[in-house]
Amino acid sequence: MRLRFLASLALSALLAACSSTPPASEDAGAVPTAADSPEAATAYEEARDVDCRAAGGTLQPLGRLQRVQCVIPYADAGKTCSNKSDCSGQCLATGEVAAGAVATGTCQRDASQTFGCRQRIEGGKAQGTICVD
Repeated sequence: MRLRFLASLALSALLAACSSTPPASEDAGAVPTAADSPEAATAYEEARDVDCRAAGGTLQPLGRLQRVQCVIPYADAGKTCSNKSDCSGQCLATGEVAAGAVATGTCQRDASQTFGCRQRIEGGKAQGTICVD
C-alpha cells in the first residue's frame, strides 16, 4: 500500500514537471509601451483614413466581421467583360445565368462587391454562384 502511494506521488510529480505551461518571460512585468496606448490607436486610425482618402478611397466596414478596410473604386468599374483579365477586380455577371452558359459581365465596382453572393464570368462562361461573408 505504501509503495503504491509513493509510486503515485512520484508519477504525479513527474507529470507536473512535464506541464505545458510556458516559463515566465523576463519581461512579464514590463510596462506597456506608447504603441499600446489608446492615443496610438487613434493616431493609427487617423493616418489610415488620411492615406485611404489620398488614394481616392473610403474606409468602410466589410464582411461578416465588419472589419474596416480602405475601399478604392476600380478604374474600369462597369466595363463589359468576359474574363477576370479584362478587369482590375472580378468580372461579375449582371444577372443570374446558368453555370457553364456563355455570358458577359461587368467589371467589379470595388472590393466591397467581393462580399455577398456573386457569380463570376471566366473565359466567357458563367461560373457557379458563391457567397462570401
